[in-house]
Amino acid sequence: MTQTAARRPAETVAVHPVQAPPPSRGRGRRRLADQARAYGFLLGGLLCFALFSWYPAIRAVVIAFQKYTPGSPPEWVGTANFTRVLHDPEFAAAWRNTLTFTLLALLIGFAVPFVLALVLNELRHARAFFRVVVYLPVMIPPVVSALLWKWFYDPGAGLANEMLRFLHLPTSNWTNGADTALVSLVLVATWANMGGTVLIYLAALASIPGELYEAAELDGANLLQRIRHVTIPQTRFVILMLMLLQIIATMQVFTEPFVITGGGPESATVTVLYLIYKYAFLYDDFGGACALSVMLLVLLGVFSAGYLRLTRSGEEAV
Repeated sequence: MTQTAARRPAETVAVHPVQAPPPSRGRGRRRLADQARAYGFLLGGLLCFALFSWYPAIRAVVIAFQKYTPGSPPEWVGTANFTRVLHDPEFAAAWRNTLTFTLLALLIGFAVPFVLALVLNELRHARAFFRVVVYLPVMIPPVVSALLWKWFYDPGAGLANEMLRFLHLPTSNWTNGADTALVSLVLVATWANMGGTVLIYLAALASIPGELYEAAELDGANLLQRIRHVTIPQTRFVILMLMLLQIIATMQVFTEPFVITGGGPESATVTVLYLIYKYAFLYDDFGGACALSVMLLVLLGVFSAGYLRLTRSGEEAV
């Protein structure tokens, strides 16, 4: 005798969403207190920037259109400062030297840190020691570093010419020659500032997955091919940002021409920033100095905006 079990439909249980308890007043007050404390700490930094960066920049733009002498009321002169600066015989030389210095710094000072970072990244022993040695010039004050190189470049008893004499090679005038002075300053700036760039490159190289190099080696890629197809694409963002920062920094070069050459010989190392210094502190022409500063600011701003737009469009295309 077969018995058929009657199947009853499964009972459906209504599931109600769990409602979170309303936030208590104490928690909301604590959050507001945390936010107020955070903005309080941020306010100190904003005040420092406003007082020492933003206000001087705005003030310089205003003075660029004034005849300004400390201790006397300013006089509005419109674009007369810009006209006078444009007719200065050193104006063209300063911009030509600055652009040449920037180009040489990109050819020398941008490639050397990257190659040095690749070499240090391949070391298996004494890696920390060589990183300290590379970064050591950054810890030397810029003026001290320039004075050391000034002695090094001395055409008489300087170490550079002594080394050339020891190797039976012709000596050079270095910073005393109009043809070699600017290149000599580029070498000084490269040596003094490449330590931080090398460390940034090393950090970027350390973040590259090792599997990519292993796959490239299995495909038969040599060292140069691995650098071209793995290292450079993986560090592309860092390279582009450091290139932008280096161009902005080298366009504002001042310490090396001021300490080592004094703008000479024959105005061969007068840069835009050095000319601004001369207008402000040698000619007492603060209006002309601010006019030059505004020109440099506009040029760097336009270049930075265009550079970032091109790099961003290139990344989107990739």
